[in-house]
Amino acid sequence: MPALEVRTFHRDDRDQLTDLINRHVAAVVPGVSVSVNTVLSDLQRQPEESITDPWVRERVTLVAEQRDTVVAAAHLLRYSADAEVGESYRDIGEIHWFVCRPPASFWPDSDRAADLLMNACLAQLARWNVRARYASGDVPAPVVYGLPRNWPHIRAAFERAGYRHVGDTEVILVARVADLPAPTPRRSVTVERTLGECGTRFTAYADSRALGFIEVDTALARPERHTRAAGLADIGNLYIDPASYGEGLEHWLLGRAADWLRLSGVDRLLAYEPADDTAALDRLTSAGFRELTRTDRRWEHRPR
Repeated sequence: MPALEVRTFHRDDRDQLTDLINRHVAAVVPGVSVSVNTVLSDLQRQPEESITDPWVRERVTLVAEQRDTVVAAAHLLRYSADAEVGESYRDIGEIHWFVCRPPASFWPDSDRAADLLMNACLAQLARWNVRARYASGDVPAPVVYGLPRNWPHIRAAFERAGYRHVGDTEVILVARVADLPAPTPRRSVTVERTLGECGTRFTAYADSRALGFIEVDTALARPERHTRAAGLADIGNLYIDPASYGEGLEHWLLGRAADWLRLSGVDRLLAYEPADDTAALDRLTSAGFRELTRTDRRWEHRPR
């Protein structure tokens, strides 16, 4: 087979890199892809990460190339050691995302390409002399974060290199908006729509007392970045006052939000919950959600 070369990213790689990222995204969430503009913008900065992005001191993007084809790529971040940086990020080096071709008969060198690229990543982290080395799969696409279970070839590359999962596992769920519960009339309960922390908020009130609220984000596809995620939204927050537990308010709020989602052209709604929160998962599945995938957050380099 032709020789593999690991080098820094060139702008001429942008189309192949975007295609490689989109292949990974398509295995996680249906109907989502990102543009070249989205990928290039993410390599320079992440404006949506208003807290952590200003802490980044250096960014490096590496690719593995064979036969003039980008077969693997990784984006690395170095966080500053300054006092204003959050303690868990201070003086940290991170493989922010890592993508590579899975093993295939027509590309038998895929594992070798992944390992060569990973070795280059570890060498870069060593040159930075950071306090700890983390890794993730946070490609610049909605819904994709952590290390999704749909990428066993990436997990294998991480584990061969000495990375271990040390964080939480989350379940990503999806529901068709048409399958969400219909809101039944509730005497003396009204709903108010406002701007919330993580999207449009629908708050249920009994007289002047807030019973609970749901927030839905219908802006997962930022138009200036040309992300394809039409018809997709997610739950940013869902809170019920403990005094209103057991009254089915979660389903009622989901139904009220569903009306708004349909007006917004949304047909699929996503939710995220810790894998060990069985009560929250049961509430969502009873409302029409089903598991889309699981993702493992926070990987740390701990070679044996």
